[in-house]
Amino acid sequence: MTKKLLAAALIITALSACQSTNPYTREGQFNKTSKYAAGGAVVGAVAGQVIGKDTEGTLTGAAAGTALGAGLGYYFDRQEAALRQELERTGVSLRRTADNTLELVMPGNLTFRTGSSDINSGFYDVLDSVATILVEYKDTTIFVSGHTDNTGSLATNQRLSQERANSVGRYLSSRGVLSSRISSQGFDYQFPIASNSTASGREQNRRVEIEITGTN
Repeated sequence: MTKKLLAAALIITALSACQSTNPYTREGQFNKTSKYAAGGAVVGAVAGQVIGKDTEGTLTGAAAGTALGAGLGYYFDRQEAALRQELERTGVSLRRTADNTLELVMPGNLTFRTGSSDINSGFYDVLDSVATILVEYKDTTIFVSGHTDNTGSLATNQRLSQERANSVGRYLSSRGVLSSRISSQGFDYQFPIASNSTASGREQNRRVEIEITGTN
């Protein structure tokens, strides 16, 4: 009975460790490292029980699963930290979603000239930094999406958004990121992040986003 209680305590400890405090909102949140550790503990415990057919197997599996899961989360957290450091004061924002996807939002006025899909030469350094980190953390997939405001025809905006997404994807590939990891798509003005009724809103909507997702 004591070993069963210890196994349960290990899993509960892993789950409780998930909670951290968001430094901006001061609200509780779950970090990816702890999330993976908790998931690893639960899965490991179940596997250990099946394989070991006893409480000892549960304990061993939970401990091993916690270590493995934490490693996956640590890998993702390190990538996020590296990106935040490189993107500081560049104008590119980095957001981590509830499902632990990293979203880089690149304002169109920084990345492209109006009506063009040629990347501004002044933005090469930023993309070089992003590519370097993506090459280092290769166990991720990259989705590049292009977005416009609602000025002009749908066909024009669709073409421009796709060409801009393709340009960023090709550039990352030219800097060593495997093309098999990259997919690109243009969404014209389907997904605005601000109102298209104002100039400032339209400026925000003209953007390219890079979504980075772990493959594990």
